[in-house]
Amino acid sequence: MLDLIILSLHFFLCFLISVVIWRGPKDEDLHSSSTGTVQREPDGLILIGKEDDIKRSQRVAAKINGREIVVFYNEGKFHALDSRCYHEGGPLRLGEIEDIDGQACIVCPWHKYKIVLETGEGLYEGINPLEPSPTPKWQSKGVKQRIHKVTIDNGNVYVSPPDLSVSFDSDYFADKYKNSGDLAMEK
Repeated sequence: MLDLIILSLHFFLCFLISVVIWRGPKDEDLHSSSTGTVQREPDGLILIGKEDDIKRSQRVAAKINGREIVVFYNEGKFHALDSRCYHEGGPLRLGEIEDIDGQACIVCPWHKYKIVLETGEGLYEGINPLEPSPTPKWQSKGVKQRIHKVTIDNGNVYVSPPDLSVSFDSDYFADKYKNSGDLAMEK
């Protein structure tokens, strides 16, 4: 009988957690009309939202010309990057931020890949087997995730359009999910 009560309690807690996740922060789609044009400022910057709102929520997801991005506010700084992880397209907007060797990193919720918010570098923990007592150290895989320049002006947060003349590993999944409506479906 006690097992049945514990099992029922477990299912009830799982239900509550799923409701909290389902009712979580909503994403924004920045298309200004059905034609898919984006609200741009005269200098080419794209308005993401109000500075105070993003500081409060710590992150906001948006689409720029169909491309999913996420803007994080962490330790007094804004960071913007492609919303899909370079590894397998995991939704970075759902990941946790961790400090790794003094660098703020987003951890992909699917496979726990770590990406430096400031640079887009992928990190891994490796050892040098030639050392007498090898100890794991964080090392860079190089820049894998496209980052976007963030500008703050008069209480608004803007992102510069991506420079597509340079490619990054995350571009594959940015293109794969482009215009898919995925952000809207997960609301």
